[in-house]
Amino acid sequence: MSRIAYVNGRYVAHRDARIHIEDRGYQFADGAYEVIWLSGGRLVDGQWHLERLARSLGELEIALPAGSRALGFIAAETARRNGVADGIVYLQATRGTARRDHPFPARAPRPSLVMTSRRAAAPAAATTEAGVGVLSMADFRWDRCDIKAIALVGNVLAKQRARESGAYEAWLVDRDGMVAEGGSTNAWIVTASGGLVTRAPDERILAGITRRRLIELARGAGIPVEERAFSLEEAKAAREAFITSTTCFVLPVSRIDDTVLGNGRAGGVSLELRRLYDQFVAGAL
Repeated sequence: MSRIAYVNGRYVAHRDARIHIEDRGYQFADGAYEVIWLSGGRLVDGQWHLERLARSLGELEIALPAGSRALGFIAAETARRNGVADGIVYLQATRGTARRDHPFPARAPRPSLVMTSRRAAAPAAATTEAGVGVLSMADFRWDRCDIKAIALVGNVLAKQRARESGAYEAWLVDRDGMVAEGGSTNAWIVTASGGLVTRAPDERILAGITRRRLIELARGAGIPVEERAFSLEEAKAAREAFITSTTCFVLPVSRIDDTVLGNGRAGGVSLELRRLYDQFVAGAL
């Protein structure tokens, strides 16, 4: 089955999907995006994702290309036309096409909207149980990481450095030695008493949708959650650590740089949280 993309009002063959060469998303990364997980054809926390998209576009002073209900319909239809029941929908909105100039066009162009969908699977049980490594590095990204902008070259470089070192993810550390987030994930630690710590939303991190959902699930299960910054040193001394995102769900961390956490495999709290999140995604919670 050939893949189908949605481009500015039309469903077209993926190979024929086009935007104008002067689309500001292409020339300035002037736009925002979302990745939504599909489970059984259902958009997991779709409304929360669309609310975050609206916030990101608002911060960039870009008009929503369509209402929330319409965006949800297009996302579901894009998945349906691709035959994707379990996987992701990617949606991206930009300021639109205009003569190349750094300031906003005097007359706002029509925002561009594209969507694609493909099959995907969460990390396998073996990967989850073994845990993954993360590589710490100085945070060299821009200062508005709370906007889910398509300007991701800093994240790309961080992820590449991590992969070249044999790690799964990068952890970006701010000037005060506090962990911000991963290259494409939120960062968490488990304290000696079994509580969770993850950085409170600020301009240094993206407020992840999986992060938000997991806080609710953890508190509902009686697991305390602190939203505060934690240092790299605290993380390396933690009982457990893990990362979260739309595509990795809850993924335990077994190593930070050269420091092995616990017994070098996933800890019990992390695995329990992954179980709870899997149940939620499957619609059992």
